[in-house]
Amino acid sequence: MRGRHAAGRDNAGMHIHILGICGTFMGGVAALAREAGHRVTGCDAGVYPPMSEQLRALGIDLIEGYGADQLALRPDVFVVGNVVSRARGPDGAPKFPLMEAILDAGARYTSGPQWLGEHVLHGRHVLAVAGTHGKTTTTAMLAWILEHAGLAPGFLVGGVPLNFGVSARLGRLPVEGARTPFVIEADEYDTAFFDKRSKFVHYRPRTAVLNNLEFDHADIFDDLAAIERQFHHLLRTVPPSGRVIANGLEESLARVLHQGLWSELRTFGAADSDYTADGDAHDFAVLRRGTPVAHVRWSLAGVHNQLNALAAIAAAEHLGVAPSAAAEALASFANVRRRLEVRGRVALPGGAVTVYDDFAHHPTAMRTTIDGLRRRLDHGGRAHERIVAIFEPRSNTMKRGTMKAQLPWALEGAALAFCHAGGLDWDAAAALAPLGARAHVAPDIDTLVAQVMAAVRPGDHLLCMSNGAFGGVHGRLLAALQARAVAADPVSSGAAAAQ
Repeated sequence: MRGRHAAGRDNAGMHIHILGICGTFMGGVAALAREAGHRVTGCDAGVYPPMSEQLRALGIDLIEGYGADQLALRPDVFVVGNVVSRARGPDGAPKFPLMEAILDAGARYTSGPQWLGEHVLHGRHVLAVAGTHGKTTTTAMLAWILEHAGLAPGFLVGGVPLNFGVSARLGRLPVEGARTPFVIEADEYDTAFFDKRSKFVHYRPRTAVLNNLEFDHADIFDDLAAIERQFHHLLRTVPPSGRVIANGLEESLARVLHQGLWSELRTFGAADSDYTADGDAHDFAVLRRGTPVAHVRWSLAGVHNQLNALAAIAAAEHLGVAPSAAAEALASFANVRRRLEVRGRVALPGGAVTVYDDFAHHPTAMRTTIDGLRRRLDHGGRAHERIVAIFEPRSNTMKRGTMKAQLPWALEGAALAFCHAGGLDWDAAAALAPLGARAHVAPDIDTLVAQVMAAVRPGDHLLCMSNGAFGGVHGRLLAALQARAVAADPVSSGAAAAQ
């Protein structure tokens, strides 16, 4: 184990047992710990793929549920995900009996972010990407730029970057006197039931990207000001030799910066920013203080991705990667799974119907995703083709109805909007009423698919948006479309290119 990160040298071969291991973040922590040579086991409720399959392939033993009998594993430390709480069911029994047993026994426990900070990130040049939107994509962009530059970064992304095929890796390990890069998606959600600070305060970045900042996570934050305070806590951890890279278009970030800054600042996006763009989102010049320094030509669409690119280019330059080299890397950037990911295409008489999967769930993210697809179609000479938005308000914030009034604005770029309203305690039909006949609400997935199939036309683009599995709606739509294609032309019907 010699030559690994400092914490790895001190704790080589430790056994960690992870509670909530199948979540994207905790699964990434597990993969990094296993790669570092530790023994890793874990548990979750409903051990589920794809994370369960990835973890088992790494030799990680998984246990279904949170039974107190897992205390007998006697790991060196229990690593607790923020899915775990002290909650009790209607019968008064604890929902997480293992956690109760850990507390009773006085066993050693810590949070996922704290374990990561102490055992993986310590001694690295951490590049942390924070923001309400675009964290995953920008983190993946930055990791790919550094990889393309030969820096072999470690990374932890809240998704699967298609250029790498994995969500986390250690990358090149530090040697004495040299900090090797580690790129991490820096989430503002809370750390654990016993640590209500945002996860990102544990990461201690030398390069901090502030992509944007809106109100979200209504289940843990009272208002935008509360989130701004957490972002300022992040800034307090950046060293004086570090760099903060902030979106110059965001008033909320200006307020965060106004609370105090002790590091070098670079801005992007606004006309007077350090880094700006000139041109369409898929083909643009990068200017540094008004001087062209690079040109990006790539497959991504949308102004949001243009801003993501500027942020990644600025962050990479802090490590000495020239903007021109960063732009060259972005030309081959393949994005992240579930970001306008084409799940299949079915040829119908009159034109093919395409089914997409996208992680958008906040109204702003939904609007920018629709706008990005619209721009892509318009630039491709397909302005006549319709975007059909299919979504479920699944996040904690959306389930509460906190942002229901923003949904008509979010969806106005779609020709039709279909909402899966099962389990909501607010009236989705009333919230979508400003869209008139363009809006449809369904209580379950079967009804939703039937509604979409009754309205779909050749050439349509079915954009499914959710931060969950959405009941397998993508596969159901593709199967229904394929059945229609076969019925229309049993001999030569186009096959669904389902993924």
